[in-house]
Amino acid sequence: MMDTQLISRLLWKRGRSRRRGRWPRRRLEEHQARALDLLREHAQARYPFYRRFHRGLTERPLYGLPVLSKEMVMQHFDELVTDPAVRLADVEAHLAGMRGDERFLDRYQVAATSGSTGRRGILIWDPDEWATILASYNRSLDWAGVKAGLTHRTRMAVVSSTTPWHQSARVGASVHSPWVPTLRLDSGDPLESIVDRLNGFEPEVLVAYASMAHLLAEEQLAGLLHISLGFVFGSSEVFTDHARRRVEEAWGRKPFEVYAATEPAGIASECDLHRGMHLFEDLVITEVVDENNRPVPPGVYGEKVLVTVLFSRTMPLIRYEMSDSVRPATSPRCPCGRPFALIDGIQGRAEDVLRLPAASGGQVLVQPIVFHRVMDAVPAGGWQVAQGPEGLTVLLSGVREGFADGALIDSLKRELAGQGVIVPPVKVRRVPTIPRTIVGKAPLIKSHLP
Repeated sequence: MMDTQLISRLLWKRGRSRRRGRWPRRRLEEHQARALDLLREHAQARYPFYRRFHRGLTERPLYGLPVLSKEMVMQHFDELVTDPAVRLADVEAHLAGMRGDERFLDRYQVAATSGSTGRRGILIWDPDEWATILASYNRSLDWAGVKAGLTHRTRMAVVSSTTPWHQSARVGASVHSPWVPTLRLDSGDPLESIVDRLNGFEPEVLVAYASMAHLLAEEQLAGLLHISLGFVFGSSEVFTDHARRRVEEAWGRKPFEVYAATEPAGIASECDLHRGMHLFEDLVITEVVDENNRPVPPGVYGEKVLVTVLFSRTMPLIRYEMSDSVRPATSPRCPCGRPFALIDGIQGRAEDVLRLPAASGGQVLVQPIVFHRVMDAVPAGGWQVAQGPEGLTVLLSGVREGFADGALIDSLKRELAGQGVIVPPVKVRRVPTIPRTIVGKAPLIKSHLP
């Protein structure tokens, strides 16, 4: 149950968030500049790591500062936390022993990344920062038109990870209240169990990993799931066009995509016009850059993003590198009138890019979008393209009757040949469910090669 202090903080921050959504662009930019100055001053004054890392660079603009990696954060964790009582060894012991919503030192919220891209990252927030994180996720509900609050009881189901150290589990535990009764389900549970519990709970709002939103839409269309939803939110994975269409067919409403990550929390979200995702520029500066950390133009996918979390004080993150490939929108603003810039595509992470031998020599980097173009037309409840030493294996679950695997193989081979690669062997394997990671995600593209 949410404590009264957290409720008060969240309500205040939610009101402030709504006011910022009505700001003119110039005021937003002035706010962002002031917040960045305060963050950099705080980092210089309180953290030996930043005094070394930014030595001689205090007068440079943000883009002139070095990039902060997850490996650096974990290597210098004890130097990157304000409270001297917080030590990495103690935090890791706390994470290992977590069973519910415990706070570290009875004060700090702690979460960890899954470590699927290497060493896992550990993040820590004080009560005020945690309220800001909750408000950033609430902004997604606000922009979609969800009327959750003290005067409107809204039943919400969250199907993601219930692993105690995962941020989605931490957020789910925090938002559960008499006003927003929340059913938290683990996406790794048997699908039949998830469907049964959703049918019994009858949520009005569904928040789920994108792959799980797609899978539940298939269950709804098959008549096994029968819930009436006003809103569907998909996050944490690529929300393909096919998945979005199936969600809309199942519940008669366009789903909302939310872009978030453990380190900065909410980054961007769609409004009810569905013209792209508004960046939360008052909370996070998001630089979409190429492999050399240079900004990419609108309409072009970047190789990664660099995030500067303007509200981070317990553990400041300045130009923190994430391997997500996103695309700045060519349209500078949404007709809704909000001042925030837009991104209009997320095609996955750098780890989702497959490297295949080129017909002309060397290698070709095959972007996720190449596979999406083919796989979005497949009438299946789920799919995954896995690269191994012997070629590509396409896993399919919930395939409609009459679908020919050979036609899919031919389409993939043509698409890959068009990319200039030496086409590897391709096979299709039908499975009951797509394998999920330790935190319940079902990656669309996965390499098993070193």
